[in-house]
Formats: sequence, structure tokens, C-alpha cells
Amino acid sequence: MPDQPDSYHELLQGDGAVRPHWQALFAQLQRSSPEQLAQRQALLTRQLQENGVTYNIYADPKGADRPWELDLLPHVLSAEEWQPLAAGIAQRARLLNAVLADTYGPQQLLADGLLPPELIYGHNNFLWPCQGIEVPGGTYLHVYAADLARAPDGRWWITADRTQAPSGAGYALENRTILSRAWPELYRSLHVQHLAGFFRTLQQTLAETAPSEGEAPLVVLLTPGRFNESYFEHLYLARQLGYPLVEGSDLTVRDATVYLKTLDGLRRVHGIWRRLDDDFCDPLELRTDSALGVPGLLDAVRQGRVLVANALGCGVLESPGLLGFLPAINEHLFGEALSLPSVASWWCGEPPALAQALEKLPDLVFKPAFPSQRFTPVLGGALDAEQQRALAARIGARPAVYVAQERVQLSQAPVWQVDQRTLQSRSVGMRVYAVACADGYRVLPGGLVRVSAQADADVISMQRGGASKDAWVLGEQACAGEQWRTRHSIGVADLIRRDPYLPSRVVENLFWFGRYCERCDVGARLLRILLTRYLDDDSPLALEGAVALADGLSLLPEGASLPERLRAALLDAEWGFGLRANLQRLQGAASQVRGKLSRENWQALQELQRQARVLENAEAGFGELLETLDRLVMSLAALSGFALDDMTRDEGWRFLMIGRRLERLQALSDNLALFLSGPAVFDQAGLEALLELGNSSITYRSRYLEVAQLLPVLDLLVLDEQNPHALLFQLKLTTASLNRLHRDLGTPLEPELVSLAERLRRYDLATVQVASTVNVALAELVGLLEGISSACAHVAERLALRHFVHVDDLSQQTVSI
Repeated sequence: MPDQPDSYHELLQGDGAVRPHWQALFAQLQRSSPEQLAQRQALLTRQLQENGVTYNIYADPKGADRPWELDLLPHVLSAEEWQPLAAGIAQRARLLNAVLADTYGPQQLLADGLLPPELIYGHNNFLWPCQGIEVPGGTYLHVYAADLARAPDGRWWITADRTQAPSGAGYALENRTILSRAWPELYRSLHVQHLAGFFRTLQQTLAETAPSEGEAPLVVLLTPGRFNESYFEHLYLARQLGYPLVEGSDLTVRDATVYLKTLDGLRRVHGIWRRLDDDFCDPLELRTDSALGVPGLLDAVRQGRVLVANALGCGVLESPGLLGFLPAINEHLFGEALSLPSVASWWCGEPPALAQALEKLPDLVFKPAFPSQRFTPVLGGALDAEQQRALAARIGARPAVYVAQERVQLSQAPVWQVDQRTLQSRSVGMRVYAVACADGYRVLPGGLVRVSAQADADVISMQRGGASKDAWVLGEQACAGEQWRTRHSIGVADLIRRDPYLPSRVVENLFWFGRYCERCDVGARLLRILLTRYLDDDSPLALEGAVALADGLSLLPEGASLPERLRAALLDAEWGFGLRANLQRLQGAASQVRGKLSRENWQALQELQRQARVLENAEAGFGELLETLDRLVMSLAALSGFALDDMTRDEGWRFLMIGRRLERLQALSDNLALFLSGPAVFDQAGLEALLELGNSSITYRSRYLEVAQLLPVLDLLVLDEQNPHALLFQLKLTTASLNRLHRDLGTPLEPELVSLAERLRRYDLATVQVASTVNVALAELVGLLEGISSACAHVAERLALRHFVHVDDLSQQTVSI
């Protein structure tokens, strides 16, 4: 079965027998038919899709929200093998924490020659402003990860240390949740060790170490944002741990204290678990071009006012050049040998190491010593003689930036090939995690197993299309439940019925999520009307009116012919007023508020995104596009239902609904004003199109049993307070919502909108049915509609300034003057 005969095979021994700790899984596989395994794989894949598990690939232009890949077969490790492995990881984490404490403290290791100064001071993640800072509890490395590979003789080697902001633990937890459901009987019978204790320890460590000064500590998870490759993991861990997920713009520093900007004001932050690279964290003292960090954060750390985990500057230990120096440092500091060896490495900045590396050049891999040196690792044996001489010359010219390492012969493990319905071997590596605790480090029993995309791969990378496995560490007896245990007992006095840590940014995106839902709905309906009338070609006046309406709303770009303009409005992502551009904005706003949406709501958004991909096909015909518009309207209606029935009625929901109502109100006003000023105002087909745009055709027909006429159409779409698509209905809801904001949050009242609503209520429809006054009456109504549209725009701007930008009322008045 092994595709690489010189590699260690995780499943099979050298004589071809199944290893003892794999036998239960192998027996289960033998009892299962390919169809049964395919069913389990389908369950697993469906669960990943429903949970929205993604991993973005930077190099792939279509890599955003790439589905996470999880193999059907777990990676099985015996308890006897795991115990020394976990002990070695904990020992290494203790060592690296001590190295960090010395590097940013007395620097005795540098003085004694145990660490080369070039590898520390030349590293772009050595942060001079952090020198001399005392961190809470003396812990620099709160979470540590090690990349492991198994040598052909079965021993584990550490290939890389992850000390800056280790990723993957959340994916490991999600893998476990999903795979345990795919193999429920097997999972229980093998007594697989659970993962929850690791995350409970993390919660406890951050809560106890954060400088809270008697307050209940508030810990947040700092993310670079939705474009980061592991954004799903940030969101998932924030949910699991109960931490607000924040971006740098959500935090502010006042008097060396970090605060979270919430809708209710500023709330002190005591701890930050960062998933942001070191130098991006503070644009004042670190990387000045960073738009992701928190200005003044380092000063708050320096003053001991906030915990940052991992400590700023930990990335300095991620150089592969340090691997060869760690055994001697551990002997020096703790008087013992490292139990887990690193892959053999030579930092070429030392002349003896350089000479040895050049001598063995065909057998080694050459990597950059620092992240600032951006070149792909080079395998000496893959080069011809001339290329090897050129590489040796480059290394000789700048030896300090090169590290030579032995080529790692990765072990092989069985994977389930979905398309071929067979087992095949793939190269695997494992990332194992440790978290600081009171008595050292606790190791996650398992980890994230990464699988190569090709059978003969030398490098495993999720960015290169690799998949993952769940690591099952077998227990000797049944373990306690996997459930999360409470950190403290919640009493009646502690009950909360609103989110006290709702960032203003999240509320702003909920507001725009609501607006874009309505904007896409109106755009899809109007384009459907246009496309239908164009294809039917039975009502030129109705089509002319619809085109005039679309032009007034800037929905149609300029073009030589109507078909070209229609295709551009549907398919051109560069047309800012088009449907495709607004759907992209909708998805962008939704991704920012994913933590506030239920799983079913998010699945509906994913389905909407899949439907919208038809608009990426430049060759799609009008018939296919019309069908797509029908599906989009249905999906957008589903989102409206989720907003009404699926979300807790907190401030976030209220702003989402205000966004929807303001957008609908403005769209209704604009559409009616443009229609009443256009050529189809007295045309039956034009009025029917207006009813369709206002989603009120069925209501009209059931009431009047007549063809569309101007007077009843206006009553239904303007003055009917029972019709949710009528102007007065939306005005009533909008003013009520704004009044509640005034009561609860002190938002100023909007007398202009109230006055316009009262004028609309007094509007006399009788003047429309009199031939001598109809034009004057319609002109009066158009003016009123235009005033309502303008007032909606002003209300939205004032809400944004007050609640999202936090500009007070006096400042707004000054700006408007």
C-alpha cells in the first residue's frame, strides 16, 4: 500500500501488518462497503458546508471562502506514543518562553554566545520597543504550536516552531466535532481523548493573567479581518470561548488603557488574544503603515494595563536558523536534553556551518532565515550542476540570510479518495499545540494533521491546496464528557438580556447588511421587470417606463443598445450601481457580522452567493439570467424572513431593521416619484409593472378583481398602512424605530421625517380622480416623495455619525454649517 517505500507508514508495519492502535479503525473499514464510506464522506462534507468552514488562499483569485477539506479517516495515535510526545512539546514551550524572557530582558544568552545576535537583531519580528517590558506572570508564550514530521525510523522531529500567533487549533476542534459524528460508534469505543480541557485552560490562563484590578476581566480576540486565510477559525474560537471578535478599529487606547468601542460607549479591555502579526499591532510604535492595529497598544502593555497573548515580539523565535541552538540553550538553562529533536539545521551565518552546508548542498533544503527574505525554499538535489554553483554563490554572498536543513521524508497515512472510492497514501505532518497554565504547559491531546495534495509531495501547505485530518489520541479508559465546563456560576443578578460588548463596527455592518438586502431586492425585481418586458415585447410603453425608472435610479449603465445595457447591469462587477456589485457588498457586510447570524441564516447567504455566480458567466443567455433573478428574489426574501424571525431583538437587530426600512422607504419614494413623472403613469401595463416592483400584485388582484388603475395602485403603494410595501407603512415603522433609539440611546429625534409622514397621511387621493386636478395632485405627491427620499438619506448619515463614528450632536451641527 505505501507509495513511498522509504517512508514511515502510519497504518502499516514493515511486514505489512496493521499497527495495533489502527486495528479497530481498519476493521471498521473492512466491514464498510465503498457506498457506506461514500455516505459517511457525504455527511462529513455536508456538515462542513452547513457550518461554513472555510480557509482562504491568498494566491488564488477565487480562493476567498474556500471550503475546508477534511479527510474521512482520523489519524490514530496510541496513548503510549503520545505521552512522551506531549511531554516533549511542553518542555519545548517552556524553553522558548524562557528564551523570549531573556531576549526581551537581560539578554544573557546573547552575551554568553548561546544565541547569535544576527539571528535576533536581524529578524524583523524582534521589536526594540518591547525591550525591558515586564509581561503579566512572566508568560510571553501563552499558546505555542510545533510542526512535526515523522522520520523513516518512526521518530518525531520538529520542523518549525510557531510562536507569534499560532493558527489551526480552532480547525482541530471543528474537525473533531464533525469527524466524531461521522464515526460515532468507533469514536466512543476507542475512548479518544477529548480536547475541551485545552481550551478551558486557555480561558483560565487569559482570565487569571489579565490585569483586571478587581473587575471581571474582558478578553477579546483580535483578528486582521475577513480577508485573513483563517478568519473562520477566529470567528469559531471567539464563539466557543465567549470572546468578542474585534478588529483593530474596534479598539481605542485612552490614558494607556484599551477600550472596546461599543454602541453604549467605551468598555475597558483587560486581555487581547491576538491573531495579528507582531509588527502590525501598533502603528504608533511598530509598523507605521498598519491599518489593522491599535494605536497606543504598546504603551498600554508597557504600563501593565492590558495582557496581549502571545506577547508582542514572540515572532522572533520563528526563524529556522534558531533550531540548531536550542539543545545547548536548554542544557544551559534547565540542565537537561531536549526530548524532541529538531530537524537538522545549519544557519549559514556561522563559517563552519556554511562550509558543511555547501559540502552537502545536493542533500539539503535552503530556506530564508528571516520572514523579510522572501524566496521559495530550494532543494539542492533538484538543481543541475550550474544551478547548484549559482546557489552556492548566492549563499556565499549573503550567508546570514540562509538556513540549510535536511530534507524531511514525510510519513505516509491512508486517506479516502472520494472520486475513486479507494484508500490511498499521502504525506502527512502534524501541528501540536500547548497552552500555558499554572504548572507549565498543557498540550492539546491531538492536533491538526495536514495532508499533502499529491502522493509524492515534500512540502505540506494549506495554501497549496492541502487537506486535513483529525488526530485521535487513544485513551486507556473512557474520558469525561467533551462539553465545555463553566468558569463561574451565573446567578439571577448576573442574567443579561442584551449584548454588552457589541462593537460599533458590527452594528454598522448590520445596518448596511439590512440596506444591501433591500437594495439587491429592488435591483433584482426591477431588472426582472425590464428583462421580462424586453423578452415579451408586448408592451413598449411599459418597457419605456421601466427603462426610465432604471435610468433614474442609475441601475442601467450607458450603452449602445438596451440588450447591452441590460447585460452590463447584470454582469458587470465594475458598474457600482449594478446588481452584481451590490450582491458583493451584501456578502462583504454579511461576512463582517457572521457571528451574529444563525447557522441557517449563513447557509441562506451561501446559497445566495452560489446563485449569484451565474452573473459571473459572460456567456449566460437572457433566459438563464431571468431564471437566476427569480432565484435571487426568493433567496433575498428568505433573508428577510431570517431577519424577522431568527434574530434576537437587540440593538444590532434594531439597526439592521432600521437599515432595511430606511432603504425600502427611500427606494419606494424614488421609484414612485420617478414613475409618476414618467411616460407610463396612466398605462395599464406600466401600472402592473409598478405593482410587481412593489411586490403587491397579488394583493391588488385579490382586492379589486380589475386591471391596474392609477388611483387604487397609489392607495395600495402609498397610503395603505396594512401593506408592508406601502410608503406610509414603512414611514410608521421607521419613525417608531427612531423614537425607540431616542429613548434608549439618546439618538436625536427626526422631526423632518415625522412632519413628512403627517403630510402624507393628509394627502387627498380624491384630487387624483378629477381630470382637472390630476397633474397638480401628482406633482404635489412627487414633491412629497422626493422630500421623504432626501430625509431618509439625512437620517442614515446622522445615525452613522452618532453611533458608528461617535460624533456628537454639536459636532454634527458644526459640520452641517
